Amino acid sequence: MDTTTPLPEIAKTYEPTEIEKRWIARWAELKVFHANPDSTKAPFAMACPPPNVTGSLHLGHAVNGTIQDALARFKRMRGFEVLWQPGTDHAGIATQYVVEKKLYREEKKTRHDLGREAFTERIWAWKEEYGNTIHGQYKRLGASLDYDRWRFTMDEGYSRAVRRAFVKLYDKGYIYRGNRMINWCPSCLTSLSDLEVSQTEQADKLYYVRYPVADGEGDAGGTEVIVATVRPETMLGDVAVAVNPDDERYRGVVGRTVLLPLAERPIPVIADAHVEADFGTGALKITPAHDMNDYEIGLRHNLPIINTLTPNGQLNDKAGFYGGLDRFAARKKVVADLEEKGYLVKVEDYTHNVGHCSRCDSVLEPYLSDQWFVRMDELAKPAIRVVEENQVKFHPERWADVYLEWMRNIRDWNISRQLWWGHQIPVWYCPEGHQTVAEETPTACAKCGSHELKQDADVLDTWFSSALWPFATLGWPDTTPMFEKFYPTQVLST
Repeated sequence: MDTTTPLPEIAKTYEPTEIEKRWIARWAELKVFHANPDSTKAPFAMACPPPNVTGSLHLGHAVNGTIQDALARFKRMRGFEVLWQPGTDHAGIATQYVVEKKLYREEKKTRHDLGREAFTERIWAWKEEYGNTIHGQYKRLGASLDYDRWRFTMDEGYSRAVRRAFVKLYDKGYIYRGNRMINWCPSCLTSLSDLEVSQTEQADKLYYVRYPVADGEGDAGGTEVIVATVRPETMLGDVAVAVNPDDERYRGVVGRTVLLPLAERPIPVIADAHVEADFGTGALKITPAHDMNDYEIGLRHNLPIINTLTPNGQLNDKAGFYGGLDRFAARKKVVADLEEKGYLVKVEDYTHNVGHCSRCDSVLEPYLSDQWFVRMDELAKPAIRVVEENQVKFHPERWADVYLEWMRNIRDWNISRQLWWGHQIPVWYCPEGHQTVAEETPTACAKCGSHELKQDADVLDTWFSSALWPFATLGWPDTTPMFEKFYPTQVLST
């Protein structure tokens, strides 16, 4: 042994910056994290939930990544062929919001000044410049992901999988277009899923308003019904007043009519079990176009629907004198007029949860809109069954109950978004109103042969594409060696 050559000096403290960078480069060079579909080893696969391309990793990503990394390394040491699939989500509304803010801040322009094609090019350029931060961060963490297989939900191959999924679900009758109540952001001008709604506690006012009985006075029903509301500006769209059928106070007024204050339009008093007799006065104004529960009550009682709001949160011409006012300015004006005309009984302080847009923080509106939906009742059944039969296990186990509660009460899924960044819905319309649903851009209408086709302007909810992540990243809809080897995956850590 040569004792003349001095040993390199060892640092007195651990220096992660240089050491970790050197080791991740060495691991990548040796491809020790690269999954081989031709391996004879038993497969173990996880799809790392794709973080949004808009930002950088936070502590939640680090914690979740650590759990998955431990599993991946443990399985490799036990002799499995491991795939830990990485990538990023295009994050439709979040990414568009970031680029729109940048465009206005730097050029005082909106996306409409550029047009759809040019604006989309701006987003792609932004993604190329800023969208790879997460890739580098995972490497700095030492996460043993298969970096050579990094995917993005707007990759061409992935986009093909999204179109295939839409067409298959449409052909089977699971996807439909309908006029339904959705979450609407008056600032972003798009519908949102329940997951994109931030419930925020805020202080408001509860306004007590008298609705005069219109068809008789002095009998057991009384001369008026007093309604408590936090949103008096929507009352111009009222179509009924509802009370609980077991509420003795209103027995004599159910079936009669009251006058809608300010509009002086007669509306019926109905009985519905949804009404909580001990909230407010026990009488509820029913505005089907502007409240999720009111919409359901309206359907049950075959009530008309009057939409008094524009998409940008102003009152429309159906609100009469108040048309053109912003919703919050209209609230002040309506309250002042109710007080002046003697309809306002009292005002109380009231604290409640209000839905805000998770991106721009605007107060959301329950809104009646034409959107694309997925029927969820049939699709949820096998997802419920595999948990009930213990084929899928939750850790901790209590989350199985949360999951099942959600799945058993799931509503049809609104999958269309009024954005420009994302997977444009693969539906085309001709001047006759026929629609053609296809994976590839059609040259003619499937029904009448017209060559004048226009694609649906909406894009798909980001979750529609990310829901395909475990198999679209493996080459589906093609049957690839990766798909055959590693699907289905074994673990989802979220």
